[in-house]
Amino acid sequence: MEFRIIKSPSKGTLDILLRRRGAPSSREVPQCDAVGLVQGRLIDMVWAADVAEKVVGVTVEDIRGSCPQNMILLAIFGDTASVEDAIAEIKQRSGKAGRTDCYDCR
Repeated sequence: MEFRIIKSPSKGTLDILLRRRGAPSSREVPQCDAVGLVQGRLIDMVWAADVAEKVVGVTVEDIRGSCPQNMILLAIFGDTASVEDAIAEIKQRSGKAGRTDCYDCR
């Protein structure tokens, strides 16, 4: 799995993610201070989404790639601390604890 955290995502970045999300467009747009991105195999992404939502108060969305039937990217929306905690927990439980690349676009 690969991990990234975007702190204070720009409107354009959020627009890209929301246009590509798998949820119906009628679903409410999540409020967030940060977005965690997790990329990997389908089995890992379903498991990671479950871990993130159970551990902290975040919203997880699947992000469509070039092949809509394959979910390979998750966007974890929430406040910065919750997103960081969700990513850390996924990494710890998967045995991949280490550095997460963070991008602060302030």
